[in-house]
Amino acid sequence: MTTGHVFIAMSLDGYIAREDDSLDWLTPYHAPDEDHGFDTFMASVDGLVMGRGTFRTVLGFGGDWPYAKPVTVLSRSLTQDDIPDALRTRVTLSRETPAALMDRLASEGWQRVYVDGGQVIRSFLREGLIADMEITLVPVLIGRGRKLFGEMDLAADIRLDQLRVRRFASGLVLTRYAVSSPPSSKDA
Repeated sequence: MTTGHVFIAMSLDGYIAREDDSLDWLTPYHAPDEDHGFDTFMASVDGLVMGRGTFRTVLGFGGDWPYAKPVTVLSRSLTQDDIPDALRTRVTLSRETPAALMDRLASEGWQRVYVDGGQVIRSFLREGLIADMEITLVPVLIGRGRKLFGEMDLAADIRLDQLRVRRFASGLVLTRYAVSSPPSSKDA
């Protein structure tokens, strides 16, 4: 079975980006001598699934495309023309539901998928497709922006089991959670 996995940074007030998708608030906390586990995480996945906003943000970084692994962008509005020529063999577009996409990726041999972007993460959580999340809490309040967890239309609470907490000298705190199955009606 193909599983979804999250690795993301969030401000103390719950934002993953500013309203304009900027990540400038993360820059002061970049410590090149601290290993936050991203490279190890990337080595554990077969590829990435992200939303349109995350895709455009990553394109805006300039320089080389940061991912060597295949990327699928979930979008109803992007077209092939929105993908730079240099990325057309590494980035694909999909309008599939999260479940249909995961089924297709499973048929292609993917086992672990890095799921990125607030809306995409929430949609995969709603469909029970996230196995675990590594969330780095950044000690800053940015006041407004794109929430990681906004309102979600859930059939039941999503229970998380804390697996590990790591504190870094920069002040960042990484917590790893396993996503538990929603409680059954007999648990109520």
